[in-house]
Amino acid sequence: MAVMDHAEISELLPHRYPFMLVDRVLEIEHGEWIKGYKNITINEPFFAGHFPNHPIMPGVLIVEALAQIAGLLGLKTLGEERARTTLYYFAGVDNVRFKKPVMPGDRLDMEARYLNDKRGIWRFACEAKVDGVLVCQAEVMCAERER
Repeated sequence: MAVMDHAEISELLPHRYPFMLVDRVLEIEHGEWIKGYKNITINEPFFAGHFPNHPIMPGVLIVEALAQIAGLLGLKTLGEERARTTLYYFAGVDNVRFKKPVMPGDRLDMEARYLNDKRGIWRFACEAKVDGVLVCQAEVMCAERER
């Protein structure tokens, strides 16, 4: 059972189709970690050009999906009152590594773990997996700002 479904995610993140890259949150421990996923379908708009005869999810969108799930962890950690007035901007990424392509039919399982925050910049260790196999890892930074 999902901890957060699409409607609940949409209340916290400003993203909308086709840029909402988190379908469900499965588990969350506020201030610690979050787990969720994105189902990857052939209908994703980016597959029309990346690549027509060999569809692969662009790495930059995998990293964006990780930033979105990290942002959800940060917003949920702030609490309901603060989350309504706060946006998390994707502020940076370090140590990105892509291990395997993500293709239509895959479920991109994502995890983010809180590392620290300083002066409104939050850092998260993130991983994306398909069928338990690591496809991407990155350290994501999000900037906390008022709406």
